[in-house]
Amino acid sequence: MALTKDLLRTWERTRSVWKDGKADAFERDYIKELESSVNRAVHGMEKLDVILKKVRKDCG
Repeated sequence: MALTKDLLRTWERTRSVWKDGKADAFERDYIKELESSVNRAVHGMEKLDVILKKVRKDCG
């Protein structure tokens, strides 16, 4: 997650000077999609963590 945050910070700095249609398309096609995918993955890992904790409690 830290790498994603670093990437998004770097993108924001880049975006402040890259202000054309190609930048809009890059952000939409890659940056927003990456951000969404990472958020979904983190959510899935959090749900899995809850399940694993329950399994450890019930079987440990």
